[in-house]
Amino acid sequence: MVLIGVLALQGDFAEHKIKLASLGAETVDIRQFDDLHKPLDGIVLPGGESTVQGKLLNDLSLLEPLREKIIQGLPVLATCAGLILLSEHVENQSKMYLATLPVTVRRNAYGRQLGSFFTHLDFKNIGQVPATFIRAPYISEVRNGVEILSEHHGKIVAVRYQNQIALAYHPEVDNDNSIHSYFLKICQNKE
Repeated sequence: MVLIGVLALQGDFAEHKIKLASLGAETVDIRQFDDLHKPLDGIVLPGGESTVQGKLLNDLSLLEPLREKIIQGLPVLATCAGLILLSEHVENQSKMYLATLPVTVRRNAYGRQLGSFFTHLDFKNIGQVPATFIRAPYISEVRNGVEILSEHHGKIVAVRYQNQIALAYHPEVDNDNSIHSYFLKICQNKE
């Protein structure tokens, strides 16, 4: 059985847990330092408010231990705010959080809540996937070793770097399991 930690400080973590459980994975909430000592096969950083999540990661002394686990190879699936947490650079923002993903991100790149939308995207190694963008960022620059997995109108919206998969949208809210399945294969060293 695969054990996936889901950062459960704020945001849409419950939807990820439901999706992962439907695929046979066991999940555990990551809310405090001791939760990171469980034998995790992977971790999910959900959408939500990246500033709030980053502050809570820091206040709860989770930021550095989580960064170390990711650097040491713990697979991570990051969606929307999670992408911002992982990014080495965020346009017009000096405070970085985990900074393990060598990309630059533009926050709220598609506008505010009213600019949210649904579409289908071509996703490398998977095919067509549904994609729900909610106050979404996009990746404005990638550096060496980052594989582009998906684009929307010329903007990069999904990447993989080593053990990290980061998306600008919310696969957990759509009726499709392909991205979470892909992530679980990475956690099982099958992808």
